[in-house]
Amino acid sequence: MKKGIHPEYKEVKVVLSDGTEFTTRSTMNPKGGVFKSEIDSKNHPFYNKNKKIQKKAGQIDRFNRRYGKKS
Repeated sequence: MKKGIHPEYKEVKVVLSDGTEFTTRSTMNPKGGVFKSEIDSKNHPFYNKNKKIQKKAGQIDRFNRRYGKKS
């Protein structure tokens, strides 16, 4: 590797939305060395099987737009 052209690689503390914390190494530079995540595998619908509920809600919205009452 060439010297002086790569970003600095340092430890970063990651805090997930449920309060879980872990330390990893990264090139990112968050404030105070702590990265706070708003979305993770515990609260994102893709991971917690809420896809069907959202898909159904989308189908209902689409139906209401097509055939619902007009104001």
